[in-house]
Amino acid sequence: MKTILIIGLGRFGRHMAQKFIEEGNDVLAVEKDEERANNAADFIRNIQIGDAADERFIETLGVNNFDVCVVAIGDNFQRALEITVLLKDMGAKFVIARACRDVHRKLLLRNGADHVVYAEREMAERLAVKYGAKNVFDYIELTPEVAIYEVAIPQSWIGKSIIEKSIRTKYHISILATKKNDEIFPLPSPDHVFSKDETLMVMGRDADVRALTK
Repeated sequence: MKTILIIGLGRFGRHMAQKFIEEGNDVLAVEKDEERANNAADFIRNIQIGDAADERFIETLGVNNFDVCVVAIGDNFQRALEITVLLKDMGAKFVIARACRDVHRKLLLRNGADHVVYAEREMAERLAVKYGAKNVFDYIELTPEVAIYEVAIPQSWIGKSIIEKSIRTKYHISILATKKNDEIFPLPSPDHVFSKDETLMVMGRDADVRALTK
C-alpha cells in the first residue's frame, strides 16, 4: 500500500483517485471547489477542501510523508505549475502532474515534476496507431522508441514455432503473450506453434515492429 495525495478532483483526478483506492492505496484528496469535493465523497473517504497553491495550507498536509503526489489540475496551468513547485519545495518524494500542451509538459518537468501525464496526446497517438497502422490492433508506448503492440501473426509464421522462427534474434522483438478469443496467454514457451486465429503481444522498437507488420 502506498500513500497518495491527489490535488484536484475534476474528471481526471476522480478517475485516478478511484483507481488508486481500488488498488488498495491510502488516498488523501484536496479540492478547492466544495461541490466537486462533495461529488467525489461517495468513493473517496479522505478529502480536504482548501487551496493547494497556499503555502500555509500545503504545510499542514505533510507532503513529504506521501509516496506520490498528483497534481491533477488541467484547466489552470499557472496554478498547476505553482503547486508542482510548492510540492517539491516542501519535500514531496514523487510528483505526477497533468499537462494539456507540449510546452506545459516541458515546463512542468523543468520545475520539479517527476512524471507528466499528457492524457489527450497519449490517447490520440495510441488510437492513431491502433486504427491507422497495418496489422496493429493495440499499442502502449513505453518510451518514444519502445512500445508494446498487439499484432497479427505474419502469414509465414503460421504453423511454425517461436524457436523455429528465432523471433528475438531475427526480428529483435520479445513476445510477451498470445491472444485468442479475447483470452491472453502470457509468456508462451519456445515451442509454441503460431496459428492464424491468434494475435501476439510483442515489445520492441517501433522500426522493428513496423517491419514485422508490413
